Amino acid sequence: MADNPMREVRLAKVTLNVGVGEPGDKLEGIKKLLEGISGTKAVKTKTKKRIPEWEIRPGLEIGVKTTIRGKAAEEILSRMLAAVEKKLKSSNFDRRGNFAFGVSEYVHIPGAKYDYTVGIVGISVSVTLERRGFSISRKRLKRDIGKKHLITKEEAIDFVKSKYGVSVSN
Repeated sequence: MADNPMREVRLAKVTLNVGVGEPGDKLEGIKKLLEGISGTKAVKTKTKKRIPEWEIRPGLEIGVKTTIRGKAAEEILSRMLAAVEKKLKSSNFDRRGNFAFGVSEYVHIPGAKYDYTVGIVGISVSVTLERRGFSISRKRLKRDIGKKHLITKEEAIDFVKSKYGVSVSN
């Protein structure tokens, strides 16, 4: 099965997300910071629920995210993994083979410079893996992907270990 190119696991996208919790200058600063780290345009995320205790209402901009694909995604993922010293837990992986982890301080990312207007913030990194043929599930006439073609947690762990040299602990 390793000779079949359709069975090859590959990186689909990397999503970087920062929750600020309030609109204003800090949100704008973090947006510029995320654009500088990723090299792509970042968008603001809006709330959908009302939480009176936190003074949050629907439509309030409280976060920033960006999605990176292709070669740039591979490069940014290797930088983010270097920020966590290439160590992940098996609980970071879901049953569909995707994984997520957090970088506690953005200054740990290679190439990132400290911005005094922003301070210290963490970045949430979500990684989506796929095989060739997964795009059929996003077409207008949706088709199901067979069980044998889905990525398992073990396959995702093996992919990250072999491609990026990550150690995964329990």
